[in-house]
Amino acid sequence: MVKLMRMLITRPEPDAQATQERLAALEISADIVPLMTRQTLHAHLPPAEGFSALALTSSNALRALSELDATAGLRNKPVYAVGDRTAHEARQLGFDHVIAADGTLDSLVTTIALARLDGPVFYPAGKHLSGDLAHALAPHGLMVVTTPVYEMVAETALPPAIEDQLAEGTFDAILFYSRRTAEIFCALGASAVPEPDRRKLPVICLSENVAAPLIEHHFSRVLLADHPSEDAMMALALAFAREQTGP
Repeated sequence: MVKLMRMLITRPEPDAQATQERLAALEISADIVPLMTRQTLHAHLPPAEGFSALALTSSNALRALSELDATAGLRNKPVYAVGDRTAHEARQLGFDHVIAADGTLDSLVTTIALARLDGPVFYPAGKHLSGDLAHALAPHGLMVVTTPVYEMVAETALPPAIEDQLAEGTFDAILFYSRRTAEIFCALGASAVPEPDRRKLPVICLSENVAAPLIEHHFSRVLLADHPSEDAMMALALAFAREQTGP
């Protein structure tokens, strides 16, 4: 009998459910354990008129702006999104002029710099930033106004059922999409996954940066996506599943 793959998704909702559905389409079973929850902040947004463009490094910023009823005044601005998924969500919210970078902060910086904008950039962001867009664009003569509009709040414990399943070796692999999620998992999952088991448990990561905390905590079976995108993560998960179960 062919063994069915079972994986664990650590990303927040609603993205976790979307990933679960895509894995199911690949005949890979997956459980969800969101290690962070988005909370929209009561932000004081600057007037939209003074900006030449909008920069987005996460779909969560769009969700927060929508909850703040702040998208209408920004829809006439060009949007520079970090990748295709964020760009797609911007278009879904009515932004017409959307340019997608290649999935990384560096590619977003390059894309914005090459646009030769004639005014400051508005950057609605998370409270915990993994990179400094304003600092990166300063050498290009661009001012970035960063306004935190959401916070990703870390969970303080793993659900007991997930802890038990990790301890029992139920999961064939775990998917990680952000460095902070990986850090939270390392902090919460230390007792559930003892060090000898960490060396055997595969972790599928969006990038080297995401994988770094896991490597530091002795997870040694690290699989890296070819590109920081959901499509690349799904391709890697499928390739791993086929390797383990055969054609």
